Amino acid sequence: QVQLVESGGGLVQPGGSLRLSCAASGFSFSVYYMSWYRQAPGKERELVAGITSRTGSTNYKDSVKGRFTISRDNAKNTVSLQMNSLKPEDTAVYYCKAAGFDGDYWGQGTQVTVSS
Repeated sequence: QVQLVESGGGLVQPGGSLRLSCAASGFSFSVYYMSWYRQAPGKERELVAGITSRTGSTNYKDSVKGRFTISRDNAKNTVSLQMNSLKPEDTAVYYCKAAGFDGDYWGQGTQVTVSS
């Protein structure tokens, strides 16, 4: 059974940091492209960052470049998103996604709220 379980969300003040983690199980994690998406109220879900399976090449949404870092540990089947210098506009539910040859898998999401 495929599972993606996000953790690490919460309430943080502007300028603060959070680290999101996604624990994967039930599929061959190391060969899947992993990414983080987010969805703010009333808005469409958008790609925040992605990382390839073998080389670990990364890509980021322009508005988070230089502030967010995606990483993966294929030995532990985890993908993380380090978020620094958080802004109120980063407030959203953050989702972990796995994309592979047999389809896409999503986690249940974790809420990130940036507010003073």
